[in-house]
This record gives sequence, C-alpha cells and structure tokens, in this order.
Amino acid sequence: MTHLLDGLSNFQIFLLLTIVKVVVVLVITLTAVAYTVLLERKVIGRMQNRWGPSRVGPFGLLQPLVDGIKLFLKEDLTPLAVERPLFLAAPVIALACALISIAVVPFGAVERVYIGGKGGVDLFQIADVNIGLLVILGITSIGVYGIALSGWSSNNKYALLGSLRATAQVISYELALGLSLVGVVLRAGSLRLRDIVAVQTTHGALSWNIFGGFQFVAFFIYLMAAYAETNRSPFDLPEAESELTAGYHTEYSSMKFAMFFMAEYANMITVSCVATLLFFGGASSPLGHMLPDDFGGPVLSAIFPVLWFVAKIFGFLFLYIWVRSTLPRFRYDQLMDFGWKFLLPVAMANIVATSLVLAITG
Repeated sequence: MTHLLDGLSNFQIFLLLTIVKVVVVLVITLTAVAYTVLLERKVIGRMQNRWGPSRVGPFGLLQPLVDGIKLFLKEDLTPLAVERPLFLAAPVIALACALISIAVVPFGAVERVYIGGKGGVDLFQIADVNIGLLVILGITSIGVYGIALSGWSSNNKYALLGSLRATAQVISYELALGLSLVGVVLRAGSLRLRDIVAVQTTHGALSWNIFGGFQFVAFFIYLMAAYAETNRSPFDLPEAESELTAGYHTEYSSMKFAMFFMAEYANMITVSCVATLLFFGGASSPLGHMLPDDFGGPVLSAIFPVLWFVAKIFGFLFLYIWVRSTLPRFRYDQLMDFGWKFLLPVAMANIVATSLVLAITG
C-alpha cells in the first residue's frame, strides 16, 4: 500500500483518505438510521405491551432490510398536477442536508493517520472546521426548504398546510435552539466542536457543560427545540395524521417517501451528536482521567472514546422514542406559544446569567 502511494502528493493522499472516510461514515450513518427505526418499533412495542417486528431474521433484525426492499420496489407515483422539478428535488434536499452535517462531528479522540510519512488525516472526523457549530446550525436550517418545497409543489392542501406548519415551527424554535447554545460557546470561547469538547474533559462528568458548566437550563431548551426542529412527537404537527393525513409528504411514495423518512431519523442522530458534544463531553469518558490515556494499548485507547460517544447517542435516541410513546401531541397554538413565550425568554435569561457568572469567576 505504501509503495502504491509513494508517487502521490500530500493533497492527493489527503483527498483519497477523506473520500474513504466519507464513504465509511455514510454507510455507518445510513445503517444507524435503518436500525434506529427498528429500535423505535421494538421499544414502543414493548412499552405498549406488544412484540414489535419479530418475524424477519433473528429477533426481527432483518426488518430494516426488508422495509428498504419494499420501499424500493413500490410503484413510484407522481400526481399529474405537481410542480415536477421541485417535487423531485424536495426529498433530495431534505436528505442531503440531514447527512451533510455529520461531516463536522468529531466522534472520537484525535487520532491522526499518516501513510508513507505524509498525508496526515484525522481518523474520527471528516472535516475539522473552526466554525463547526455554525456549520451544523446552518445546514440543518436549510433542510426546511425540502419540507417547504414538498408541500408547495405537491398541489395538495394537506401537504401545503403541513409544510407551512413546518416552516413556522422551524423559524420559531431555531431562535431558541441557537440562543441555548450561546452559554456553551461563551464557556468554551470557540465555535470549534473539538474545543468545546476539550473544555469538558478535565474532571470527567463533573466537567460536562450540563453539570460543571451549569447549562442544564440551556440543555432543556435545546432538547425541546430539537424535538420541534426534527418534527418529532410531541411537536409532530407538520405530519399530524389525525389532521393532515400525512402532512407535507402526503403525495410521496416509494423511495421519495423513504428519503423523507431517512432524513427525519438522520436528523435525530445529528441532534443527538450535537447534544453529546455540547453538553455531555463528546467522546470523553465520564470517569475523566481515572483511567490512563493509554489504557488497553493504542487500539483500545482509540476505540473507547468512540464507544462512549455511541453510548451517549443511544441514550438520546432512546429518550426520543420514550417521549414519542408517552406524550400526546400539542395543539398548534400551544406549540407556538411554548416557543415564543417560554423557551425564547428563558434562553435569553440563560445567556445573561451565564455571562454574569463567567464575568465574575473569569
């Protein structure tokens, strides 16, 4: 392998390794999306005293594969009255925005790989951007264009109402979500995700922003706003079945519907990644430095942070599922009142309080 790369420049090696990372992360993310759906169906089934998928494969583990094949083989219907270019582009925009934001997430410790003594690349992050947090917020905000276009281009009143709801909902809760993260940024003094994680690694769980940074109010605001941003229960008004049939994707079928479905669960994973990075120390251990950094040798010391990161994400996904199976859907006026009259003022108060504390202690 080294001999084959001898004739390549540093940039070519960097490009090659980055493409490999993109493919690996994309495959892992899409697999995680598929099995998050299975996890949700199994967990909600247990909470409602039923089995959930259990027939296809051992314990129903092949159910996501069968569902994917079914959606791929279903007839792809396009109504005659739709605005065809935008109708086709909408699910692509939604899924692309959901997947792109994963690129700046550091899901492990800093591990640089060198091939042939050159072309150093971070093994556990695709792109280490110094404004990584802004990149994630910007890309996820663009995702609402896919929903808005799907409702307008469908030429269906239920789809249009669903997309209008989603647009108003995202605008409302995006403010509270962004403001809830200001306290975290003030404490870290940086928008780079690795810098934000580094501030939380001194004393294990006691250094995490939710505990050591006293950002539990910000975390609550972030969590509520994230549920609304991802159109999940109890804020799933844009696709409320009892009111709008299926909301913005009423007219979609086959793989176009599957793309919206995948985008929703990919956004859940992104939200969980951001919450883990900003409030729960990212890939750092809750034990802090009680275990030596080289514990278990170089391989295990590189794998353990990834396992911590995955465990924290799993906890957030389980919380998503638990909330869906427990809480009823809000009314739309309650949804908007909660965002503008409660979350937004509390988020602004949290910024003032965090600024005062940092000014006094700083």
